[in-house]
Amino acid sequence: MVNNLVPLDLDDSFRFECYPGITCFNECCRNLNQFLYPYDILRLKSRLGLSSSDFLKRFTTRHLGPESGLPIVSLASSDARHLTCPFVTAKGCSVYPDRPSSCRIYPLVREISRNRATGEISERFMLLREPHCLGCGEPKCQTVWQWVNRQGVEAYNHINDHLMEIISLKNRLYRGPLDPRSQQLFYMALYDLDNFKNQIFSNKLSDRMDVDPQRLAVAMADDTVLLEVAMQWVKQVVFKL
Repeated sequence: MVNNLVPLDLDDSFRFECYPGITCFNECCRNLNQFLYPYDILRLKSRLGLSSSDFLKRFTTRHLGPESGLPIVSLASSDARHLTCPFVTAKGCSVYPDRPSSCRIYPLVREISRNRATGEISERFMLLREPHCLGCGEPKCQTVWQWVNRQGVEAYNHINDHLMEIISLKNRLYRGPLDPRSQQLFYMALYDLDNFKNQIFSNKLSDRMDVDPQRLAVAMADDTVLLEVAMQWVKQVVFKL
């Protein structure tokens, strides 16, 4: 049996339920190739009480995206043989309230596209049927909209879509990888957020960007706002827009 993607609209219904008693419980936490968005890292490092630098060193690997040439962060496995998530336990996910967006929306997949003329984002959803997952055989039924709402996905999508905008921007402006210094600045700003915070306030990196001082002050205490400022900084300083 191969993976099967079934297109769905927001009001379409699908059957799915996951719970500790189901035979396949935790199987989706193995054989992982898990990319992490900047907001995923923000939530996970806060959940674990770690600095972003410590989280990145302990739980991630870094490489360049083959198409974008931008730094990409992946979750490091706790078991190289089975590629197991480092946060899974016999009782389930140990970071469940702050699990990454791709885990949160599963078994759905969300794809977005941006209209070049208007900048408007459109999204589409698909149901991913995988051989190991028995959840789609459960009787519980919900619409795509209900699932997305219940899983708290929108807070993640809001930030993740900004990253997609930045990647699209880079692909239009530059062919191939960024130079090493720009790669490091991109990685620091979007993934190593605590380091960026120290640099922007201690070394006055904000002097190189056009940002509302009041918003910058809020970013001192709010990591989500800080990440949004970091994305603005990447566009203005790294991509010089």
